[in-house]
Amino acid sequence: MFDNLIGDTLIILAVLVFVTVLMVIEGLYMLWRSYRGGDAKKIEKRLQALSAGGDRTAQARLVRDRMLSDAPWMQRALLKLPRVHGFDRFILQAGLEWTVSHVLLACALSGVLAFFAMGSLANQPVWIAMLAGAAGATVPLLYLSHRRGRRLAHLERQLPDALDLVTRALRAGHSFASSVQMIGDEMSDPIASEFRMVADEVNFGVSLQQALTNLSERVPLTDLRYFVVSVLIQRDSGGNLTEVLGNLSRLIRDRLKLLARVRVLSSEGRLSAWILGLMPFALAGLMNLFNPEFMAPLWNDPMGLSVVKFMLVMMAIGVVILRKIVKIRV
Repeated sequence: MFDNLIGDTLIILAVLVFVTVLMVIEGLYMLWRSYRGGDAKKIEKRLQALSAGGDRTAQARLVRDRMLSDAPWMQRALLKLPRVHGFDRFILQAGLEWTVSHVLLACALSGVLAFFAMGSLANQPVWIAMLAGAAGATVPLLYLSHRRGRRLAHLERQLPDALDLVTRALRAGHSFASSVQMIGDEMSDPIASEFRMVADEVNFGVSLQQALTNLSERVPLTDLRYFVVSVLIQRDSGGNLTEVLGNLSRLIRDRLKLLARVRVLSSEGRLSAWILGLMPFALAGLMNLFNPEFMAPLWNDPMGLSVVKFMLVMMAIGVVILRKIVKIRV
C-alpha cells in the first residue's frame, strides 16, 4: 500500500510539473505576443506612420516626427541636415522600418567595402577605387528605391478596389469617414495601413481635408491625388461623389490595362536590352575562362585597361539610352 501511495504521488507530481511547464510556456508566449506579435507590430507601424503627415505646425511636429536615429547625438546632427524629413518619408514609403541613420550607415559600410575591395584586392588606382566606393554607397539607396517602387505599384493596383469599396459604402448609406475606415479594416496592406492612418488622424481631431492632404503627401501617386482632389472639390461644391469615384475607378483600371498591354508589346525590346547589356560581360567571362592568354592583354597592358574603361563608359551610356527607349509612361 505504501508503494502504491508513492506511485500515486509521483504521478500527481509529474502531472503538476507538466501543467506548470505548460502554463509557463503559455505565459511566455502571451508576453511575447503582447510586445512582438502581429497586433503589436500593426499598432507600432500605425504610430510610426504618423510621422509622415503634411501638417507642419509645432504641435503636429511634436507628435509626428519620427526618430531619425537611436543615438541622441546623431539625432541632433541629422536634424540639422536639409530635407532629412523628406528622406525619412522616402524610407516610410518603401515600407521599411529603417531609420535615416541605419540607411546612412549601410551606405557608408557598402562604400568602404567596395573601396577596399577595388583598391586592395583588385590593385586598382585610387581614383578607380573611389569611383567603386561611390557606386557601392548607392547600393542601399537603389534597394530602397526598388522597394518603394514595388510598394507604390502594389498600392496603385489596389486603389480601384478601394474606390469601389468606398462607392458601395456610400450607396449603402455610410459616411465617407466610415467608408475610409472600412478600407483599413477589410483590405490588405499597403493600402489598408495608409487609409487606417487617415481614419486615425480624423479620430485624433485632424480635419478630413488635412488628413487626405497628408495621405496624398505620404503616397505620391497621381491617381490617389485625383481621388483626394475629387473628394475635396465635392465637399466644397457638392455633387454626386459616388458617380465621381466610380468613374475614377473605371479610369484607373483602364489605364492599368493599357499599361499592361504596353508592357507586353515592349517585352521584346526590354529582353533585347537585357541581352545587349549582359552579353559583353558574359562573353568576356567565358573567353577569360577558356582562353586566359587571349584576354590577358586587357588586364595587364595599359592600352587594354584604357580600352576596358572606354568600353564600360560607352556601355553605361548605351544602357541609359536603352532604358529610355523601353520605358514607356502611360
